[in-house]
Amino acid sequence: MAKKALLVGITGASGSIYALRFLQKLVEMDQPVEVIFSEVGKRVFEYETSVSVEEVSKLSRKTYEPSDFFSPPASGSSPYLGMVIIPCSMGTLSAIASGSSLNLIHRAADVMLKERKPLILVVRETPLNLIHLENMLKVARAGGIIYPAMPSFYAKPKTLDEVIDQFIERLVQFLFAQENPYSWERLLKEED
Repeated sequence: MAKKALLVGITGASGSIYALRFLQKLVEMDQPVEVIFSEVGKRVFEYETSVSVEEVSKLSRKTYEPSDFFSPPASGSSPYLGMVIIPCSMGTLSAIASGSSLNLIHRAADVMLKERKPLILVVRETPLNLIHLENMLKVARAGGIIYPAMPSFYAKPKTLDEVIDQFIERLVQFLFAQENPYSWERLLKEED
């Protein structure tokens, strides 16, 4: 039986490197993935990573236009494993929290919630205002998972790449129950 695809939404929030590394990790794991970029997400992704949307689309089984509501992610009958929006802008969070489907990312997220499939929002914003916090609470109450793009430093990263990789490993561990090479327990054992 073929593996179900994971749906990945990429919005215009800063932090596109997280999306690129996450997609690369999924390919490394032989995990099928399908991608939806928001219009601004395309521009920010190319600006921040210097990688074209066409090039990164080669990492996915299928890439959808944000206006394509006549596609599998818009339907609850499509057999996706779940969805990760990485990075997730506050505008996207707001649309999901209010049940608005202004683009395919919003609609696909709404489908995940109604079908009780995993929906992980890797939010990346600071500072947060009351509206952001209330929207996070609404999504969490609806069954979504708020997974802020917050690095940890107990692995003593020496480079930005290590900080990013550690975050992606933690996300993969959370999503797939995989072993995390940066886990606190593992690091303590290495120090002994």
